[in-house]
Amino acid sequence: MNFFNSILSGVVAAAGTSIESLSSTIRAEEFNEAVKILAKAETLYLVAQRRSFPITTYLAYMFGKLKVKVQLVSSPFGVEVEQMAFATKKDAAIAVSFAPYASPTVAHAQLLEEAGVPIVSITDSAFSPLAGISKHWFEIAESDFGGFRSLSATMALATALAIAIGEERIVRRK
Repeated sequence: MNFFNSILSGVVAAAGTSIESLSSTIRAEEFNEAVKILAKAETLYLVAQRRSFPITTYLAYMFGKLKVKVQLVSSPFGVEVEQMAFATKKDAAIAVSFAPYASPTVAHAQLLEEAGVPIVSITDSAFSPLAGISKHWFEIAESDFGGFRSLSATMALATALAIAIGEERIVRRK
């Protein structure tokens, strides 16, 4: 079997479809407002589980390079609630989840929202449990191949957010 033609090409096509639809679904004013909220935060809490977790780990890496204080809400010891205990209204959170919505992600985002922490979420529908608790939310429709959805558009949006937040923080310091 020629895996290149049958599988790699299919995965690349699905990723390309996801990327192509991204710019038409994100509104500039909402992106800019989300960046302002996230850029003024003292600490950014990054919340995701399961397939969305790679997005927040890469955000943590990028924010580290940009000298932005972050807390990746994740622990093999189950101490996520303790990690979020220090969150205040001066902070902000990025939550990422897609159907079937990881229940720990939703619960953690709800705890942060109840503490007055503004949430910006990346999700797949207005019916997502994250949409209702978020100051701003971005809808991403990832294409799939072989039963697995691409994270290409989500990663592109996360990268753009991180870079824009870094730029906004530089502007705020001037």
